[in-house]
Amino acid sequence: MSAEHVYKSNLVWEGNHGDGTTTYQGYGRQWRVRVEGKPDLVGTADPAYRGEKEKYNPEELLVASLSSCHMLTYLALCARNRISVLSYSDDASGVMKTTPDGGGRFESVTLRPRVEIADASTKALAEVLHEKAHALCYIASSVNFPVNNAAVVTAKE
Repeated sequence: MSAEHVYKSNLVWEGNHGDGTTTYQGYGRQWRVRVEGKPDLVGTADPAYRGEKEKYNPEELLVASLSSCHMLTYLALCARNRISVLSYSDDASGVMKTTPDGGGRFESVTLRPRVEIADASTKALAEVLHEKAHALCYIASSVNFPVNNAAVVTAKE
């Protein structure tokens, strides 16, 4: 049985400084995402495209989406397999290449989860579950570039 899930958000551009987009340099790249019942997410373009470095940009959020989807899928698999995860962190990174015409695309994202589990006897399964989590991750299944996984699993001593 399959289920359909619908996700909604409202994006509002906040960068009109009075003259709209009459010049490339004359408008701001600020935007705000609103999702009913949640705090707003304020973002901008990457600084390379006249954005503000202290705000989120779409490229960072794509990498974060892949990282968090993998983590949530992995934690669920561990719980279902009675593996106690004590800590989880990920230093994910993505490589995007631009084209001369101003376009671009992600070439890859690499996840680097560092996981600590409670029981060393479950380490082999905990490592294998990263592969299964990747296969089940909704976001990774939706992108058209490789999502690599360089997971490290350790057991509490």
